[in-house]
Amino acid sequence: MTLQHRTSRSTRSTLPARRSRLARAGVAVAAAALLAGCASGAPTAASPTASAGAGEQALTGELTIYAAASLSGAFDELAAQFEAEHPGLDVVPITYDGSSVLATQLIEGAPADVFASADEKNMTKVLDAGLAESADDFATNVLQIAVAPGNPLGVDGLDALADGATTTADGRPATVVLCAPEVPCGAASQTLIQAAGLTLTPASEEQNVTAVLTKVKSGEADAGLVYVTDVEAAGDAVEGVRIANAADATNVYPLTALTAAPNPEAAAAFVAFVTSKAGQQVLASFGFGAP
Repeated sequence: MTLQHRTSRSTRSTLPARRSRLARAGVAVAAAALLAGCASGAPTAASPTASAGAGEQALTGELTIYAAASLSGAFDELAAQFEAEHPGLDVVPITYDGSSVLATQLIEGAPADVFASADEKNMTKVLDAGLAESADDFATNVLQIAVAPGNPLGVDGLDALADGATTTADGRPATVVLCAPEVPCGAASQTLIQAAGLTLTPASEEQNVTAVLTKVKSGEADAGLVYVTDVEAAGDAVEGVRIANAADATNVYPLTALTAAPNPEAAAAFVAFVTSKAGQQVLASFGFGAP
């Protein structure tokens, strides 16, 4: 699905025409064949048709990406592969944070080439501000409950996180942390909590999902709502508890090449890479669902 600016139906322009980079010797052979009056219609070994992967237009300079915190592992890998394919390009360290924080920074003038959001709401803010013409959905994600390894409090679902429902061995109410409501993981959390009719008072509301996971990993919190991808990335540091009807609050991730991108060619190429089969395989390996 593609998000579009509400006042414009134009779609993002296609990638610039790719130029074949033929070796000089190959060009000389082709020229000699033409001068000799070669009438054969079959492509020569030096022709663009016969030279598989003759090469794309070289990408150079820097590429600046703003991406939702939950994308950190996957986008670090995507960036590494993209740089390997384009040796002349440098992907600067990606800026990760809550999508609402990133959208605000972009609207306030922060320079970037690509924006990847963990929800459509914050991408729409960027589109409505005229910073991009359209956005492409590239992944989906759902929530899980992150708890300490071994699940010492026996948390078995969202109900166990309701106020007073679970206590520690010393009688203390379980400490639960959530993402702030304006952050995609927080909005999804509220959708599930309200649908279950629960009263859940968090000990804190964090600005990105990484902060929630960090508090559970450190023992500062007994449980937190994070994405399934975060639980997978944490390995043995936390344990994940499935949430019934988690799919009812599925987050759809869109990304876009910004219209004022300092490196528009690289921005468009990176978006195309993320949405390609190769890019989708990387995302799937980190636990993301298809868009």
